[in-house]
Order: sequence, then structure tokens, then C-alpha cells
Amino acid sequence: MSKTIAVNAGSSTLKFKLFDMPSEKVVAEGTIERIGEEMGHAKIKFGDGQKHEDEKPFKDHGAAVQYLLDQLIDLKIVQNYDEITAVGHRVVAGGEFFKDSAIINDDVIKKIDELSEYAPLHDPAELVGIKAFRKVLPNAFAVAVFDTSFHVNMPKKNALYSVPYEWYEKYGARKYGAHGTSHRYVAGRAAEMLGKPLKDLKLITMHIGAGASITAIKDGQSYDTSMGFSPLAGITMATRSGDVDPSLVAFMQEKLGVSSQKMISILNHDSGIKGLSGISPDMRDILAAANKGNKRAQLTIDIYVNRIVRYVGAYIAEMGGADAIVFTAGVGENSAPIRKMVTDQLSYFGIKIDQDKNQCHGVERDLSAADAKIKTLLIPTNEELMIVRDIERLRKQA
Repeated sequence: MSKTIAVNAGSSTLKFKLFDMPSEKVVAEGTIERIGEEMGHAKIKFGDGQKHEDEKPFKDHGAAVQYLLDQLIDLKIVQNYDEITAVGHRVVAGGEFFKDSAIINDDVIKKIDELSEYAPLHDPAELVGIKAFRKVLPNAFAVAVFDTSFHVNMPKKNALYSVPYEWYEKYGARKYGAHGTSHRYVAGRAAEMLGKPLKDLKLITMHIGAGASITAIKDGQSYDTSMGFSPLAGITMATRSGDVDPSLVAFMQEKLGVSSQKMISILNHDSGIKGLSGISPDMRDILAAANKGNKRAQLTIDIYVNRIVRYVGAYIAEMGGADAIVFTAGVGENSAPIRKMVTDQLSYFGIKIDQDKNQCHGVERDLSAADAKIKTLLIPTNEELMIVRDIERLRKQA
């Protein structure tokens, strides 16, 4: 039986799932976290409840990929690399060029590289992963699944900025969004949980992890999304600022005496939770500090929650209501305190959760209180499953 590996490289993480195909049975899965930091953490689950964990630094995504492939052999998850016949990669930015997932070849790699300026925190790291896997698995069928594809056809009134129209025509200046693979998956699961066709629902899906985005889904399609031309826009994130007045950016660039490239780097790498708190980019650390009375940590949490609430409220207004909101990704799936703070502030709309149901981590569950007018769902994302299914679809077409 052949195996397919689905790879999801985030800004500081590398997640994978190894599937037996065509059964879609997961034979191994894991995460390498805190890539590029002083100390990283690797965890692999496989076999009959077996686990492998390791604490070591991973200087970049290339080192993480090589470690992962070595462990698949060392742990006897695969006997040799020939068992892995397909590899799927999540890629953030596909612009308007990639309206669907694509079979990876030299031209696709070149185009992803050209589009890296749209997602400087992600596409370069993902390219390293693509090339690392190609080097070790040169004969595997490889596919790139683009986060932006889900958002490409959103209404122009939501996709375009109020800038000279020629910027869009000549340079592709528009909102592209991100996390489309995740939003696509949880929206489908939400429809199944609610027992209604997706096209008949108004949903707001909240992918809240190190990177975070909120998407309004109407008529089964992305209707609006918080990330913009790049994944820098939208709500407060781990190290990314989210929305900022462009005049402030120009003002601070002059004050700091830095280039525009350096300023974008600061907004991507040294802002968000990390910049506000001065403690860490990890919400778990911020919650712990706030519980000990750290006022700056508490302010960071207040700002973080405020931005989420602001977008959800706007999307309810844009769509003329909502049937459900969905929490997913690292913080969304695992932080009961953040879920409570967000839903408490949205109670005006009839969003209300059962506090006992909310005391959970990473399990699919309807969190709604009995009298809630808008459902609140917790759905662990499964971007890897969406990637595998796209691989099979494209392999049949090839």
C-alpha cells in the first residue's frame, strides 16, 4: 500500500500526517514546533499509540524536514522512502495565478518564489520544504495546495482596496487572504455537524494560531477574510501586527531610520503578541503571565480578543447574520479562556457557550449553550486531509 505525506509548514512549525492510501488511514503524524528559536520541540505519534519526542534546536525548515524524514526510517514507520509515493505541501500565497492546487514542477517552484513577496514569512520556508522533500523523494508525485485559492473568487467589493484601480490591473494589488485550506475544511465539517448544505449556511470560521485569520463564508464560498494582500493584515497574531494605519508605518520608518523591507520585517517578526507583551509570541505564556498579575500581558490579551471580536461583528453585519462561528487552529482549539473571552463579548448577537462544554482541548464539539441563537463550534482543523484529497484528485487527472 502506498503512502502519502501531507506537509503543513507554518511560520515556525512543521506539521505532517502520513497516510496509507487510498484508505486515508493516518499511520503517523507529528509536529516540529518553535523552528528557528533557541530550542525546538518535535513530537511524532505512530503505530499503536507509540510516541517519540525530542527537544533540540531546528535552525530552519530544511533542518526540520531532514529530521522528520530520518525519524520515519529510524522509528520504522517506513522501511524505505520508496513507500512514500506522494507529497502534498501547503503553500500560503498563490496570488490570482493559482486558482487551484497544482502539480509541482520547476515552473511552479519558480512561480511560488516570485509570489514570495506576498507572504514573506511563509512562502520562502515552504519552498525550503518543497526542495528538501524533492531532494530525498525525487520520484514522489508532489502537489502544492494554496491557502489563497479558496479566497480568489470572493466578491470584488471585499477583495479590492480603495486605491487606484490600475494598481489591481497592473500589479495584482488586492486582498488574497490565507488559511484557505483550513477554512475550507472546517466549513465543510460545520455543515455536516449542523446537518445542512454548506451553500445554505452563513459561517464565520476563526483560524487562530501563530498566524490567524477570520473568514466569512456565504453560499459555500469565501465572502470576506481578515488577511489581505499578504498574511500580515487582519487580527493581532503571534509576531505579526495585523491591521496598522499605513501612515504610522511611514512615520515609524522615518523615526527608526530603517528601510521599507526592514519595517515589513519588524511588523512580521517583532510585533503582535510578542511585540505588545515583551514576553513571548506564545499565547500560553501570555495567559500565564497575566494570571500572575502582569498588566502588559493582560493588555496584550485584551487587544488580541478585541481584534477578533471586531472582525466577527463586522462579518455578521456584512452577511446579514450568521448560523455559526467556528474556532480552530492552535489557540482556537486549545485555549478555553480565549474562547470564553471572545464569546462573552459577542453575547449581544446571541452567541453563548456552555462553560462545561468549553473545558476541552482539541476535540470536535458543539460548545453552544442551549439558548444560543448562533451556534459556536470547536472543530480541529485538518488541512492535511484536504491536501491528501487534492493530491488524489490531481493524480487521477494527470
